[in-house]
Amino acid sequence: MKAFHRAFLVSAGVILLITGIAKMWSGFGSARILAVADPLLGLQFGHLIFVAGALELVVANVCLFSKSSQAATILVAWLATNLLAYRLSFWLMGWHRQCSCLGNLTDALHIPPQTADTAMKIILAYLLIGSYGILFHLWWRKKENAE
Repeated sequence: MKAFHRAFLVSAGVILLITGIAKMWSGFGSARILAVADPLLGLQFGHLIFVAGALELVVANVCLFSKSSQAATILVAWLATNLLAYRLSFWLMGWHRQCSCLGNLTDALHIPPQTADTAMKIILAYLLIGSYGILFHLWWRKKENAE
């Protein structure tokens, strides 16, 4: 399990490194949506995307370089949970537009917004299932050892 845990953290770190860089780069873009205020938090989408990208880079750094795999996994679970809560909040508000979280990068790579949105949902599911699955396994193992 330790090898699987490490492999998950490396993959999560690489994913978050890529998405974090993409978000920070997009935050400096010129798309009109970046100047619009986010209806949930009130911040301009450009600023929000930049901050989210910076957080993803911090968590990626912890995943790739921390000696504490449990702390890294907790951070991945925390970040993924917040991203899920953010997406669910928009869905509950009736906002059904594709996530523009990769902004200008999808335009530069000629990736349709729907494809990018689907990819981000798959990545979010991977981070949620992987981090919570590992944390549950660690908790279960600790519980069994205590008995």
